[in-house]
Amino acid sequence: MPGSTDEARMARENVRATILGFLATVGVFALLFSYAGVDELLDTLRMADLRYVALVILAIFAWLGAWSLSLNTVLDGLGVDLSYFSSFLVFAGATFSNNVTPFGQAGGEPVTAYLISRAANAEYERSLAAIASVDTLNFVPSITIALVGAGYFATEVALGTNQNLLVAFGAVAALAVSVPAVIYVGWKRRYRLEARVVDALTPLIRSIADWVPRVPVPTSDGIERRINGFFRAIERVASNPRGLALALGASALGWLCQMLALWLAFGAIGVDVRLSIALIVVPIAAIAGVTPLPGGAGGIETVLVVLLLAAPLPQVTEPIAVAAVVIFRGAVYWIPTLLGGVVVAWIGTGAGLEADT
Repeated sequence: MPGSTDEARMARENVRATILGFLATVGVFALLFSYAGVDELLDTLRMADLRYVALVILAIFAWLGAWSLSLNTVLDGLGVDLSYFSSFLVFAGATFSNNVTPFGQAGGEPVTAYLISRAANAEYERSLAAIASVDTLNFVPSITIALVGAGYFATEVALGTNQNLLVAFGAVAALAVSVPAVIYVGWKRRYRLEARVVDALTPLIRSIADWVPRVPVPTSDGIERRINGFFRAIERVASNPRGLALALGASALGWLCQMLALWLAFGAIGVDVRLSIALIVVPIAAIAGVTPLPGGAGGIETVLVVLLLAAPLPQVTEPIAVAAVVIFRGAVYWIPTLLGGVVVAWIGTGAGLEADT
């Protein structure tokens, strides 16, 4: 049967791409561990204080809880009825999809929108608008916190002697100016942008649907109606100041929990570093999540290590930096990946989540 053959070929290609992505990640980690010295790295990890490691894990659950609140707030503003607990599970599933697909949120958002639509019995375009809004909102406080950390750190050290830190701070400042400017321009021209998106995506979607077996080819009017629904949902989120403030506050709290987790990871191996360092390096390294590696794994860790070693912290050697990053990123990556994998499998079986759980 031609349809079955096409589906089997697509499945094999997806599996192959996933395997290649994780093999590349393993290669990056091998280089990173070799740079730190495997024996010294293992010795450093063995002496980690498990009480601090437990606090790192607790901070990561607090991060998941805070960003789940942000998602729940946005969904509520869109009229999607989903309990906080269900939102927590869906967000874990969203993080799982981000962690196993290339290009971070860009690769995982379509899957996440599907999870939301299944869990809450909501329209797919509203679900996509919700997770796209949450990802955008999560970016804003990260830059603000990084600027605060950079300003505080600049009062403690002489930046002129460290070119790497100057570049990092310059990147944060550039993002702080450019991202709000792009969002503002995009919002002011949203109707023109919407028309261009409709014109560009309609033939693409119809050609893909025509090629994929057992998928009906949508009409041009149907595609335009769904894209319009996506933009109307974005407008609805933006027109709710109270909801935006709550979502931004929850997002900022989540970032602070991640930064606290990195600081605690250093405490686990008996090294004291300034909390302001974590305020700077965590949001900058998160940008590496757009790499084609699954969930940015390997890329984010490398950027974290480079930034930590660039900071004037004589007590932070290569093995110490990598060990702290392994503890921190191990919790950030694997906790939601394992939990979210269970959620995705559960929803995939058709069990779903009750909206009024």
